[in-house]
Amino acid sequence: MNRESSRPVVLQVLPAMATGGAERGAVEMAEAIVQAGGEALVASEGGPMVAAVQRAGARHVPLPLARKSPLTIWRNAGRLARLVRRFGVDIVHARSRAPAWSAWLACRRTGAHFVTTYHGVYNEDSPGKRRYNAVMARGERVIAISHYIAQHLVERHAIDPARVRVIPRGVDAARFDPQSVGQARIMRLAHAWRLPDGCRTVMLPGRLTRWKGQEVLIAALARLATTWPDLCCVLVGSDQGRHQYATSLVREAERLGVAGRLHFGGECTDMPAAMMLADVVVNASTDPEGFGRTIIEAQAMERLTIATDHGGAVETVEHGVTGWRVPPGDAEALAGAIDYALSLAPAERRAIGAQAREWVRQCYTAEAMQRATLEVYNELLA
Repeated sequence: MNRESSRPVVLQVLPAMATGGAERGAVEMAEAIVQAGGEALVASEGGPMVAAVQRAGARHVPLPLARKSPLTIWRNAGRLARLVRRFGVDIVHARSRAPAWSAWLACRRTGAHFVTTYHGVYNEDSPGKRRYNAVMARGERVIAISHYIAQHLVERHAIDPARVRVIPRGVDAARFDPQSVGQARIMRLAHAWRLPDGCRTVMLPGRLTRWKGQEVLIAALARLATTWPDLCCVLVGSDQGRHQYATSLVREAERLGVAGRLHFGGECTDMPAAMMLADVVVNASTDPEGFGRTIIEAQAMERLTIATDHGGAVETVEHGVTGWRVPPGDAEALAGAIDYALSLAPAERRAIGAQAREWVRQCYTAEAMQRATLEVYNELLA
């Protein structure tokens, strides 16, 4: 980043600093802004990743940005406008809809530049919902996290393609490196999750919600029970208060006779070690992912990776080369892909894993994402 007068100030706004792709992206960009000589602010309702924002050298400002009522959005616009004036903010970068409306209004009042990142395909079951979503296409620059999202933006919101910048999400290739994970970290998780010694493991990382496809994986597990009697399944991710859904997964596993093979990892702060426990990592989302960060994390860890054949996964998984893609919601096809992956000889597994990691290093690193986003900021500052 560069600006001739004083160092640039970038404010990122999002509902809360929970554990997700948008939040991780905010932390990574805060770090990049500071390292590039700028000042980074993040406004949200708070959460577990606030500490990561502060470690990156940025300032976190608590604001009620997760609330969606029109009155709160209007009040937040005033709060953000005051924040912009107080710190001399040059760019406001919005990563979610309710904060984006407040940020857009604040930028109109103050003259700050407005940037958005379009993280996913939003539900639009009414004209009002479409108008609500459209704020994410109002940025002077709109960052799409995949070509799939960029196409959706142009088709759904009739946005000028010249304002769209495709910047895929990235992974920290140093952190997600199989050579950097010690055996003690792996064994600690295996013990915490009560995995049987020597079991083969298929893992689905992602919060527990129906569209992430946990039910599809459980159905696939039942189809593999006879062929692979030592196969276990680990669901890694928080239920975010959806206890009823987690209970329904257990009941479904009981109905299919595989409850003893199903393990819940809960929220995990050491995903590199978690990935090392997996023989196969699955993304079974029934709705298209805007990108799917866990896919590239698994590939960076040289894991055999299977994803559903839609959304961002079409771009991140080269079928038969860096992993495999299967039709969404198809438990039989997923079981077949898992069976094929587990049947590979060790040398074949290593070769695919090495190709997958190299693919990530070439196309999907956090460093590349940070550099490209800083270039977007510089376009506006220039």
